[in-house]
Amino acid sequence: MFTGIITDLGRVRAVEWETGGRVAIETALDTESLAIGASFACSGACLTVVDRGPGWFAVDVSRETRSCTTLGGWRVGTQVNLERALALGDELGGHIVLGHVDGVARVADRQPDGESLRVTVETPSEFARYIAPKGSVALDGVSLTVNEVSGDRFGVNVIPHTQRVTTFGTLEPGALVNLEVDLLARYLARLMAGTA
Repeated sequence: MFTGIITDLGRVRAVEWETGGRVAIETALDTESLAIGASFACSGACLTVVDRGPGWFAVDVSRETRSCTTLGGWRVGTQVNLERALALGDELGGHIVLGHVDGVARVADRQPDGESLRVTVETPSEFARYIAPKGSVALDGVSLTVNEVSGDRFGVNVIPHTQRVTTFGTLEPGALVNLEVDLLARYLARLMAGTA
Protein backbone atom coordinates (compact mmCIF):
# COMPACT_ATOMS: atom_id res chain seq x y z
CA MET A 1 0.00 0.00 0.00
CA PHE A 2 1.20 3.51 -0.87
CA THR A 3 0.16 7.15 -0.50
CA GLY A 4 0.99 8.64 -3.89
CA ILE A 5 3.63 10.91 -2.34
CA ILE A 6 6.72 10.37 -4.50
CA THR A 7 9.98 10.06 -2.56
CA ASP A 8 12.44 9.91 -5.46
CA LEU A 9 12.64 10.45 -9.19
CA GLY A 10 14.60 7.43 -10.37
CA ARG A 11 15.91 6.49 -13.80
CA VAL A 12 15.90 3.19 -15.68
CA ARG A 13 19.51 1.94 -15.91
CA ALA A 14 18.89 -1.41 -17.65
CA VAL A 15 16.01 -3.22 -19.35
CA GLU A 16 15.86 -6.91 -20.24
CA TRP A 17 12.55 -7.39 -22.06
CA GLU A 18 13.77 -10.23 -24.29
CA THR A 19 14.81 -12.48 -21.40
CA GLY A 20 11.68 -12.16 -19.28
CA GLY A 21 11.12 -8.60 -18.18
CA ARG A 22 13.64 -7.35 -15.63
CA VAL A 23 14.27 -3.64 -15.09
CA ALA A 24 17.04 -2.04 -13.01
CA ILE A 25 16.31 1.42 -11.63
CA GLU A 26 18.78 3.98 -10.29
CA THR A 27 17.66 5.80 -7.15
CA ALA A 28 18.98 8.21 -4.54
CA LEU A 29 17.05 6.25 -1.89
CA ASP A 30 18.92 4.00 0.54
CA THR A 31 18.98 0.62 -1.19
CA GLU A 32 20.96 -1.06 1.61
CA SER A 33 17.82 -1.10 3.78
CA LEU A 34 15.69 -2.39 0.90
CA ALA A 35 14.69 -6.02 1.42
CA ILE A 36 14.51 -8.50 -1.43
CA GLY A 37 10.77 -9.11 -1.84
CA ALA A 38 9.81 -5.57 -0.78
CA SER A 39 7.03 -3.79 -2.66
CA PHE A 40 7.91 -0.61 -4.52
CA ALA A 41 5.63 1.70 -6.54
CA CYS A 42 7.35 2.43 -9.85
CA SER A 43 5.40 5.13 -11.72
CA GLY A 44 2.32 3.80 -9.99
CA ALA A 45 2.81 0.05 -10.54
CA CYS A 46 3.44 -2.05 -7.44
CA LEU A 47 6.49 -4.20 -8.21
CA THR A 48 8.63 -6.58 -6.18
CA VAL A 49 12.32 -5.93 -5.55
CA VAL A 50 14.30 -8.95 -6.79
CA ASP A 51 17.86 -7.61 -6.65
CA ARG A 52 19.67 -4.53 -5.39
CA GLY A 53 23.02 -2.82 -5.16
CA PRO A 54 24.41 0.58 -4.15
CA GLY A 55 22.10 3.19 -5.70
CA TRP A 56 19.91 0.75 -7.66
CA PHE A 57 17.36 -2.02 -7.41
CA ALA A 58 15.77 -4.41 -9.89
CA VAL A 59 12.19 -5.57 -10.41
CA ASP A 60 10.59 -8.18 -12.64
CA VAL A 61 7.79 -6.90 -14.89
CA SER A 62 5.35 -9.50 -16.23
CA ARG A 63 3.85 -9.41 -19.72
CA GLU A 64 0.48 -8.69 -18.14
CA THR A 65 1.86 -5.60 -16.37
CA ARG A 66 3.58 -4.42 -19.56
CA SER A 67 0.34 -4.84 -21.52
CA CYS A 68 -1.86 -2.70 -19.24
CA THR A 69 0.63 -0.04 -18.10
CA THR A 70 3.24 2.25 -19.65
CA LEU A 71 6.08 0.05 -18.39
CA GLY A 72 6.42 -1.81 -21.69
CA GLY A 73 7.68 1.44 -23.21
CA TRP A 74 10.44 1.96 -20.65
CA ARG A 75 13.96 2.31 -22.03
CA VAL A 76 17.33 3.12 -20.49
CA GLY A 77 17.05 6.69 -19.21
CA THR A 78 13.27 6.69 -18.65
CA GLN A 79 12.41 8.65 -15.51
CA VAL A 80 10.42 6.73 -12.90
CA ASN A 81 8.38 8.08 -9.97
CA LEU A 82 9.33 6.01 -6.92
CA GLU A 83 7.64 5.37 -3.59
CA ARG A 84 8.46 2.75 -0.98
CA ALA A 85 5.57 0.83 0.57
CA LEU A 86 3.94 2.28 3.67
CA ALA A 87 5.18 1.14 7.04
CA LEU A 88 2.99 1.14 10.13
CA GLY A 89 3.08 4.64 11.60
CA ASP A 90 4.00 6.43 8.34
CA GLU A 91 2.18 9.64 7.48
CA LEU A 92 -0.69 9.13 5.02
CA GLY A 93 -0.10 12.37 3.13
CA GLY A 94 -1.83 11.64 -0.19
CA HIS A 95 -4.55 9.01 -0.45
CA ILE A 96 -4.65 5.22 -0.32
CA VAL A 97 -2.91 3.94 -3.46
CA LEU A 98 -2.56 0.21 -4.08
CA GLY A 99 -0.22 0.25 -7.04
CA HIS A 100 -2.78 -1.72 -9.07
CA VAL A 101 -2.86 0.27 -12.29
CA ASP A 102 -6.34 0.33 -13.86
CA GLY A 103 -5.25 1.47 -17.29
CA VAL A 104 -3.32 3.98 -19.34
CA ALA A 105 -4.52 7.57 -19.70
CA ARG A 106 -3.23 10.30 -22.03
CA VAL A 107 -2.17 13.85 -21.22
CA ALA A 108 -4.46 15.92 -23.47
CA ASP A 109 -3.28 19.40 -22.51
CA ARG A 110 -0.89 21.24 -20.21
CA GLN A 111 -1.18 24.95 -19.48
CA PRO A 112 0.47 27.25 -16.94
CA ASP A 113 -1.84 28.26 -14.08
CA GLY A 114 0.11 30.77 -12.02
CA GLU A 115 3.14 28.80 -10.81
CA SER A 116 1.22 25.55 -11.12
CA LEU A 117 0.40 23.51 -14.20
CA ARG A 118 -3.16 22.77 -15.22
CA VAL A 119 -3.05 19.30 -16.77
CA THR A 120 -6.00 17.81 -18.65
CA VAL A 121 -6.05 14.02 -18.84
CA GLU A 122 -8.11 11.80 -21.11
CA THR A 123 -9.01 8.52 -19.49
CA PRO A 124 -10.26 5.29 -21.05
CA SER A 125 -14.06 5.62 -21.01
CA GLU A 126 -14.58 2.59 -18.74
CA PHE A 127 -12.81 4.41 -15.89
CA ALA A 128 -14.43 7.85 -16.29
CA ARG A 129 -17.29 7.00 -13.92
CA TYR A 130 -14.81 6.52 -11.06
CA ILE A 131 -13.41 10.04 -11.34
CA ALA A 132 -15.20 12.86 -9.51
CA PRO A 133 -14.47 16.55 -8.89
CA LYS A 134 -12.50 16.99 -5.65
CA GLY A 135 -11.85 13.25 -5.58
CA SER A 136 -8.44 11.59 -5.71
CA VAL A 137 -6.63 9.91 -8.58
CA ALA A 138 -3.13 8.50 -8.97
CA LEU A 139 -1.31 9.29 -12.22
CA ASP A 140 2.07 7.61 -12.64
CA GLY A 141 1.85 6.97 -8.90
CA VAL A 142 1.33 10.64 -7.98
CA SER A 143 -1.64 11.42 -5.71
CA LEU A 144 -3.60 14.28 -7.26
CA THR A 145 -6.90 16.04 -6.60
CA VAL A 146 -9.35 16.16 -9.48
CA ASN A 147 -10.45 19.73 -10.26
CA GLU A 148 -13.14 19.13 -12.85
CA VAL A 149 -14.55 16.34 -14.98
CA SER A 150 -16.02 16.57 -18.49
CA GLY A 151 -16.88 13.26 -20.14
CA ASP A 152 -13.70 11.19 -20.46
CA ARG A 153 -11.48 14.14 -19.50
CA PHE A 154 -10.54 15.55 -16.14
CA GLY A 155 -8.22 18.26 -14.91
CA VAL A 156 -5.63 18.40 -12.13
CA ASN A 157 -3.29 21.12 -10.89
CA VAL A 158 0.36 20.22 -10.38
CA ILE A 159 2.12 22.48 -7.90
CA PRO A 160 5.77 23.56 -8.42
CA HIS A 161 7.09 21.08 -5.82
CA THR A 162 5.42 18.16 -7.58
CA GLN A 163 6.76 19.38 -10.93
CA ARG A 164 10.30 19.30 -9.51
CA VAL A 165 10.21 15.89 -7.82
CA THR A 166 8.13 13.85 -10.30
CA THR A 167 7.86 13.24 -14.02
CA PHE A 168 5.09 15.86 -14.22
CA GLY A 169 7.69 18.58 -14.71
CA THR A 170 8.45 17.21 -18.19
CA LEU A 171 5.20 15.54 -19.32
CA GLU A 172 3.88 16.96 -22.57
CA PRO A 173 0.52 16.55 -24.33
CA GLY A 174 0.30 13.08 -25.83
CA ALA A 175 2.28 11.47 -23.00
CA LEU A 176 0.81 8.27 -21.58
CA VAL A 177 0.43 7.86 -17.82
CA ASN A 178 -0.57 5.01 -15.55
CA LEU A 179 -4.02 5.59 -14.04
CA GLU A 180 -5.26 4.20 -10.73
CA VAL A 181 -8.73 5.34 -9.76
CA ASP A 182 -9.63 5.99 -6.15
CA LEU A 183 -10.13 2.78 -4.17
CA LEU A 184 -13.28 4.07 -2.45
CA ALA A 185 -14.86 5.13 -5.75
CA ARG A 186 -14.22 1.68 -7.21
CA TYR A 187 -15.86 -0.17 -4.33
CA LEU A 188 -18.76 2.27 -4.07
CA ALA A 189 -19.49 1.82 -7.79
CA ARG A 190 -19.41 -1.97 -7.32
CA LEU A 191 -21.79 -1.80 -4.36
CA MET A 192 -24.17 0.52 -6.23
CA ALA A 193 -24.18 -1.81 -9.25
CA GLY A 194 -25.25 -4.67 -6.97
CA THR A 195 -28.27 -2.77 -5.69
CA ALA A 196 -29.52 -1.45 -9.03
